[in-house]
Amino acid sequence: MILVTGATGLVGSHLIQSLLQQQQPIRATYRSAIPSFTGAEKVEWVQADILDIISLEQAMQGVKQVYHCAAIVSFHPKQKETLQHTNVNGTENVVNACLLYHVEKLLFVSSVAALGRIREKETINETMYWTPETSNSEYGKTKYLAEMEVWRGIGEGLNAVIVNPVIILGAGDWEKGSSELFKTAYKEFPWYTEGVTGFVDVADVVKAMVGLMNSNISGERFIISAENITYRQLFTSMAQCFGKRPPHRNVTPLIAAIVWRLEAVKGMLSGKAPLLTKETAHTAQAKVYFDNSKLLKFLPDFRYKALSSSITDICGELKKKYQLP
Repeated sequence: MILVTGATGLVGSHLIQSLLQQQQPIRATYRSAIPSFTGAEKVEWVQADILDIISLEQAMQGVKQVYHCAAIVSFHPKQKETLQHTNVNGTENVVNACLLYHVEKLLFVSSVAALGRIREKETINETMYWTPETSNSEYGKTKYLAEMEVWRGIGEGLNAVIVNPVIILGAGDWEKGSSELFKTAYKEFPWYTEGVTGFVDVADVVKAMVGLMNSNISGERFIISAENITYRQLFTSMAQCFGKRPPHRNVTPLIAAIVWRLEAVKGMLSGKAPLLTKETAHTAQAKVYFDNSKLLKFLPDFRYKALSSSITDICGELKKKYQLP
């Protein structure tokens, strides 16, 4: 039996569909409602919360492999406590339950944010860790602390591996998460930055996760990144796939500083989370490069899908999903 936490998210839902193709028995957790993606009816759904130790331990019984995908991704200052509880305490609970029930292997989905990704003068690799000087987000700090819980579990005898994906692209709910980038391009958002970061297809993330889980690799972490490109290149490719006008106005650091402050004020007045924060404004301007060579050395048969092909395919899926012209 395989257990998947965070099964309703972009990575979790695609992971389940991949495992189902391999005829794997799957148990997945949900908190409020069972999702309705393709293949969901073949999953054993268990209502559980990683912050509820009793329900989590019940879900863990009889399980041999655990994919821990559940997490909160937020760069809103008011989410600090929620990030700490879910990302750190929740992972602690998962690790403890794996040890208690002698799970054969845990795969933890972390993030490159845990590596301290604000390093513009050096390429980021798996030897790096979060520090206050190399990260500008509470999210990055909590993913780093969550990794520390996994390493603690490894020290106590748990067989585990960690993946650190960059920004994941996929045809999920484009009202939230990284899939919202496609909606932004479709709506012809005019602004762009020359900031650089890594991007990867969700299908490649899942393929790497399954490959690592089914290997004898343990006690390692892996960056999962297909290519390093500019945000301008990304949004231009997305817009062209939708037949929309590409971004054409450069967001300078000064403009970004003004906009995130205006968004903060708007958020205070409306009570809604701002579209842009100080952290995301800074990240969008940074030129960050990731080294993806370690995964390719450990999984020599693994090949990344070209981002151009990923964007084309995802745009096509979103057109069908949202009945776009």
